Amino acid sequence: MELVIISVWLTIVIGAMVFWIWALIDCINNESTEGNERIVWVVVIAVTHWIGALIYLVARRPRRKALLGR
Repeated sequence: MELVIISVWLTIVIGAMVFWIWALIDCINNESTEGNERIVWVVVIAVTHWIGALIYLVARRPRRKALLGR
């Protein structure tokens, strides 16, 4: 039973880390270089880890895709 719990938690942690890295790379590669938006989002994602990545995914990414097409 303990092995199952450890496996589930390990899967969740690795998934959160992969999601965090993906959001950080997406932000660095695709955010506009005008103004400070890229820097602000990179700091938000880096400092708040997966919660910041989730906020970026929900709040900024759809708007960026509509404005910049990427």
